[in-house]
Amino acid sequence: MLEEKTEAEIHEIVQRVLKRYTGSAGQEITSHAAQGQSDAQAITSSTGKLVVAIGADHGGFEMKEILKPEITKLGYQVVDVGTNSKDAVDYPDFAHAVAKMVGSGKAWRGIMIDGAGIGSCMVANKVPGVRAGMAYDYSSAVNGREHNDANVLTLGAGLIGINLAKQIVSIWLSTEFGGGRHAGRVNKIVEVEKKYLK
Repeated sequence: MLEEKTEAEIHEIVQRVLKRYTGSAGQEITSHAAQGQSDAQAITSSTGKLVVAIGADHGGFEMKEILKPEITKLGYQVVDVGTNSKDAVDYPDFAHAVAKMVGSGKAWRGIMIDGAGIGSCMVANKVPGVRAGMAYDYSSAVNGREHNDANVLTLGAGLIGINLAKQIVSIWLSTEFGGGRHAGRVNKIVEVEKKYLK
């Protein structure tokens, strides 16, 4: 059963994460704990906030617009790569834009929303340096971060409601990679990717 979190509890989780990375909540973040491997540098804006890229196709547009201010309230800077209306577009274009920002180091994490979240996850995982995971409940959001060090989250606006989406995004952004036995497995994911980059 999904455990509902109050806004105060979510805020406290985010503040603990910021404190861990900065030594004090709200201070400028200049680097990110290596956490065993991949996320060696935290991407920050000129304001010192971690940058979260967000995108959607027409099916995820409304959810994206609702989630943007929620993410900002949690203390992150949001960079919206589109789409900017409910006019029909192709999800691969926007999933690629989000993933490219994360893979190139212009964003700390990325969130992509389409109708089901599946196609966007496939697209994002083609971009070197990206480990995209789809989440559909609280547990899958935590697992994707804690076990897989996912740096792109995909959501299906046609499969989950907005309240659940808010909870997923909040916990996904605040959950740290577990390291330990998971680090070796994530390293193996990275090694597979490297074989095809040659």
